[in-house]
Amino acid sequence: MEKQNIDWGSLNFEYHETDKSYVSNFKNGSWDDGELTSDHTVTISECAGVLQYSQSVFEGLKAYTTKDSRIVTFRPDLNADRMIDSAKRLEMPAFPKERFIDAVLETIKANESWVPPYGSGATLYVRPYMFGSSAVIGVKPADEYQFRILTTPVGPYFKGGAKPVKLKISNFDRAAPRGTGHIKAGLNYAMSLHAIVSAHAEGFNENLYPDSATRTKVEETGGANIIFIKGNTFVTVKSPSILPSVTRRSLEYVAEHYLGMTVEEREIPLTELPEFEEAGLCGTAAVISPVGSINNHGREILLPSGMDQMGPKIQKLYDTLTGIQMGTIEAPEGWIYEVK
Repeated sequence: MEKQNIDWGSLNFEYHETDKSYVSNFKNGSWDDGELTSDHTVTISECAGVLQYSQSVFEGLKAYTTKDSRIVTFRPDLNADRMIDSAKRLEMPAFPKERFIDAVLETIKANESWVPPYGSGATLYVRPYMFGSSAVIGVKPADEYQFRILTTPVGPYFKGGAKPVKLKISNFDRAAPRGTGHIKAGLNYAMSLHAIVSAHAEGFNENLYPDSATRTKVEETGGANIIFIKGNTFVTVKSPSILPSVTRRSLEYVAEHYLGMTVEEREIPLTELPEFEEAGLCGTAAVISPVGSINNHGREILLPSGMDQMGPKIQKLYDTLTGIQMGTIEAPEGWIYEVK
């Protein structure tokens, strides 16, 4: 199919309406068959569960055009698993895994002219989400739900290259020790908005949250897991309160099996931060955002990799994972799903 007539190189990371969205409704204890729709609006009761008690979960993944002109997406099975876990935690009905994967592939296929060409620097962002749609006035789960998938072509998260970001140790808590930090619920991101606006006003790009119980250990940022490099060791946080990032788990595999690095998933005390050589925030949007400095309540920690560019090992991790996603490096079995 011929691609849309778009200046792909000028795209920002923002929403652009495409041809089709996917929608399925849960009612009377079961999901309907689902369908593609050209209607990109949502009509719900003013008393819907999502509006009154924030019953919503979401996912994010991308579709790519490979060098040999195939359209593929990256590990949607893990997004399906995570959305099931998120839904269960908020007492929402899980959308079945195989149906999730099929719906993602079907929606990408219906919008294949919007998948940017290889080498353009752009991708098709895919956003599955679910919310309580029936009226709820007492504090309880909704009875009806809607699952949807929207797509939008997006440019690179960072225009002009991924420049290292400045973090600050936040005075706010991201998630309670036995709360919802491990699921992808919309309410988690709403809670981070004041903190990120405050950080931006102070000249920082993002917050680094310590654990809420002791405030002595690294957890994650407002929208991404964090990774560190020390020598030939890839270090990431082990905590029951952080989101199990698909990108972070993929980078762990790449570090060990492609780059021969030692991988450690463990608690990281704040006092260890000056010992790391490189750091990065990892997620679907940017893959890895390099970190140049971390401000711990007035004490600035400058990472040896500097504020000008990615450190060498972070760069290699980035190049390898994006090569796998774009089809220039052979992927582990089961990582790449082709849209046919």
